[in-house]
Amino acid sequence: MNTIAIVGRPNVGKSLLFNKLSGKRLSIVEDTPGVTRDRLYAQCEWRGRTFTLIDTGGIEPHTDDDMLLFMRKQAEIAVDTADVIVLVCDVKTGVTAADADVAAMLQRSRKPVVAAVNKVDGVGAPPAEVYEFYNLGLGEPIPVSALHGHGTGDLLDACFDLMPPVPAETDVDPEDAPIKVAIIGKPNAGKSSLMNNILGIERTIVSDVPGTTRDAVDSAFENEAGKFLLTDTAGMRRKSRIDAGIEYYSVLRAVSAAERSDICLILIDALEGVTEQDTKVAGVAHEAGKPSVIVVNKWDAVENKDEKTMGKTVNEVRAKLAYMPYAPILCISAKTGQRVDKLFPLIRECVEQSRRRVTTGQLNGFLAEAVARVQPPSDRGRRLKIYYMTQAGTAPPHFIAFCNDARLFHYSYKRYLENQIRETFSLTGTPIRLSIRERGDG
Repeated sequence: MNTIAIVGRPNVGKSLLFNKLSGKRLSIVEDTPGVTRDRLYAQCEWRGRTFTLIDTGGIEPHTDDDMLLFMRKQAEIAVDTADVIVLVCDVKTGVTAADADVAAMLQRSRKPVVAAVNKVDGVGAPPAEVYEFYNLGLGEPIPVSALHGHGTGDLLDACFDLMPPVPAETDVDPEDAPIKVAIIGKPNAGKSSLMNNILGIERTIVSDVPGTTRDAVDSAFENEAGKFLLTDTAGMRRKSRIDAGIEYYSVLRAVSAAERSDICLILIDALEGVTEQDTKVAGVAHEAGKPSVIVVNKWDAVENKDEKTMGKTVNEVRAKLAYMPYAPILCISAKTGQRVDKLFPLIRECVEQSRRRVTTGQLNGFLAEAVARVQPPSDRGRRLKIYYMTQAGTAPPHFIAFCNDARLFHYSYKRYLENQIRETFSLTGTPIRLSIRERGDG
């Protein structure tokens, strides 16, 4: 699949153009320069060809600011992986020295480049200021309005003509599709560090400043355990600190990433233990019905460890996240790579369990034994009768129990059946749902 990278100096409208071209509000749009820090990807289609669009942080060619240097490095990586590059400029400011420096950098890459002159919001003939951008040496500039969409078709046509031919692709077996993994957690828990350790490249920005990953970032990865699509998300802060501003949208995107994932890795800071915010982050995955692995990170920084430290830590985490008894707990160090390799067998096993189907015959054989072992509750001489069970869906496994009176189905008995289902059908690594339906006394 071909790739188009959108680059340029900060605040020229790259993210707004990315959203307009992709047809989705994936990239955060704000008037503050530097809002898009990491690369963001979207799959798009034009003239029958599917391609990947990359949004990048703004490039500042000459800067000592650490975050701007990070953003420049990420943009350079995007340029290296792209087939066509769109350099976005601002018609209102004209050609700046930074535009010329970025254009020179792109020319050195020897990649095809299209100059998009943004903020040409009026209709009719383009203003004379557009022709100034011929001075960049990138051929004919394309006037566009990311705000209104004017000129975006011409821009995509120009990119289309520069794309290399795509080799014939073979059909992908659905069973061979990658497992979608969302890495979630509060700020500075080490999400980006873990992703970078796994991928072996600086795929996302890593710094000691909490919250430096604002966008959800996807990366494909494959090892002996299978194929994976990793999503690094913005750290989720307390709502009181994010009601206004960029962080609010980052939380929405993190929640969205968890919901579209197959499994969540919930990162906990080993030095802080489980905080109130951690319980809320984990609750996002739990409420979405996603299998999860609780990853206790920064294990290398825990001092005075002995043979009992890990067991004690696991017990403390389990107690504070008691509503997720199914989630395995693994202590790792994203910094050193300690036990990171053990994540992938756990991920695969939990996802396989979440997709597991149990036949109605097996369920009813199980039900007969469970009811014989512990009698259903009764109230005022009326006893709960469970006629049969069936599985309604997967991911997570969803079971329906048909009974005579749902009011008699006490919470404690429902929990008993859920635990028995887990144990009997080896569903210990995934949440399950058990719904109750009445069928009358028949």
